[in-house]
Amino acid sequence: MQYELEREHVLNKHWLLGGRSEDFPNPGDWITFEGHGETIIITRQPDGGVAAFHNVCQHRGPAIVGELKGCKARRFTCPYHGWVYDTTGKLVGVPEREDFSEEHLRDVRAPKVAAAEWGGWVWINLLGDDAPPLAEGLGSDIMADLGAFNMDQMVVYEVVEWDVPVSYKAIVDGFNEIYHVTELHHSPPEFTKACRKAAFHVLGDNYMCFVPRPQHLDKWDENFDHHKWAICHYVVFPNTVFNCNPEHIQVFNPIPLGVDRTRFLCWQLIYPGDQSDPEYADYFNKMSDHWATLKVVVGEDISIYEQLKRTKQSSGYKEHILSERECKIHRYHETIALKIRGKNWTDVQ
Repeated sequence: MQYELEREHVLNKHWLLGGRSEDFPNPGDWITFEGHGETIIITRQPDGGVAAFHNVCQHRGPAIVGELKGCKARRFTCPYHGWVYDTTGKLVGVPEREDFSEEHLRDVRAPKVAAAEWGGWVWINLLGDDAPPLAEGLGSDIMADLGAFNMDQMVVYEVVEWDVPVSYKAIVDGFNEIYHVTELHHSPPEFTKACRKAAFHVLGDNYMCFVPRPQHLDKWDENFDHHKWAICHYVVFPNTVFNCNPEHIQVFNPIPLGVDRTRFLCWQLIYPGDQSDPEYADYFNKMSDHWATLKVVVGEDISIYEQLKRTKQSSGYKEHILSERECKIHRYHETIALKIRGKNWTDVQ
């Protein structure tokens, strides 16, 4: 089955967005990641670093924790038989241990998951110790360009979650083109014009796209400062999207829960400040208004995803007919196909 191949060769082998660092700031704090059949505990260590491991008791297989997050944990105790794990996933306690073979208990731990932080986010890779460095997974070009927005200095204004009845790939496809914005989102003509000036940059498995903001379209030349004057759009394979401008950032993360079911998370990041300061209060209110509008826009996207679910089995549709402006959709699916065959773009170029 295609989905199982994607789990094995894509989702279980690439760096995935695991959560926001500010959600577990202190030693012993923890969050969980749930997706594509996996459940992971991510913990804040005494030295300020992070560790992650499978949320699966090695005794009989239940989840070690059932909550989404917690704080100040020193140990995790499985609710079924009381097996105890430390904050790195190592087994440190077994009730009535004398009834077990010591050989079977020696060196037992919940399998390790690689974890690293960048940009105010924690990233995870199910390959554990065999995972490539995060910089290799995300790509130095993406990290350098996206890093200019200093997401680690921003705070979450709000995170919204939708349960969408389509594949995660359908949602990523929606971010891999801007052809739809005029019809679906009723974008004004000046933004449609700006979209036609968008610059795309393919970076291995990932890509970035810069759309000049309409008021800066006259500055669009080789010296254009996209961090200041454009909407900067980054797609990090396999399923994370950053939509950035100088004032705020949206992060979109469609997490597969099954063949045709996705948990779709969307964060709004803003810069912190004192709301008693009139200038910051004005900024905060503008960001609130923008976020309210964006949630309407995402709702419009979701309405289309729901229609895709209705028509998926239709005999009246055979294959995509893509324009040049939708080329990233084709490349995204080709990237997945390459990964399933155990190859990268460097192997075929």
